[in-house]
Amino acid sequence: MNFEHVKYEEREGVAIFTLNRPELLNALTFEVYGELCQGFAWLQSNAAVRAVLLTGEGRGFCSGGDVNGIIGELFSRDMPGLLAFTRMTCEVIKNMRLLRKPIVAALNGTAAGAGAVLALASDLRIASDKAKIAFLFSKVGLAGADMGSAFLLPRVVGLSRATELLYLGDSIDAATAERYGLFNRVVPHDELPAKAFELARRLAQGPSFALGLTKEALNEEMGLDLLTALENEARAQAVCMQTRDFREAYEAFVAKRPARFEGK
Repeated sequence: MNFEHVKYEEREGVAIFTLNRPELLNALTFEVYGELCQGFAWLQSNAAVRAVLLTGEGRGFCSGGDVNGIIGELFSRDMPGLLAFTRMTCEVIKNMRLLRKPIVAALNGTAAGAGAVLALASDLRIASDKAKIAFLFSKVGLAGADMGSAFLLPRVVGLSRATELLYLGDSIDAATAERYGLFNRVVPHDELPAKAFELARRLAQGPSFALGLTKEALNEEMGLDLLTALENEARAQAVCMQTRDFREAYEAFVAKRPARFEGK
């Protein structure tokens, strides 16, 4: 797949998406949305990629939708046109959550609006100590429930914290986001690129078939009762016990050597 509006590279089994409009804090355009949407879907069948790193260039992760490039244009649309846009933005999140590969968001600076939801929809979030995050939809007259945020955020930080963040739309710093459980790790700003890539590379070297099933279970079991979830996990584990990776982990343990997982 060719990317014209998002920087893309592959390194050591990691696909790296870099939002690269640094002069506008990597504000999203229709084209960027489209490439992210198609890109996450395409990665499902890219066997060379086993983990994904999403980050931004410059001093921001992503400031949300471009005020002139998107928001100004939306005023000329009727209801079907507006719904086509909002459904497309939700498609990005759907493709991120359905991708059976871990996604690490590296927050190098401000993540606001849709940028905050891109971070939220990732599997893990590692942030610079200078990063901030804001679900600011309510501050511009929109519902705080955007792109799946009202579904995902309570499951990450709890209902009370999510309600506060979505109602008020206030920005919180990295230390607060880590305390809430929204950021998995906060690291010194200059160390973020290396630390984030190392985390993504570690996931890429892991048992990718099993990690894919784990992500699938995390998605599915949000709405299951305990007994159904237990049966779901029993079946998933039985499938994993038939993989080469499971045997490789055993043989590596016996031989006292690192496991070499193939994702099969």
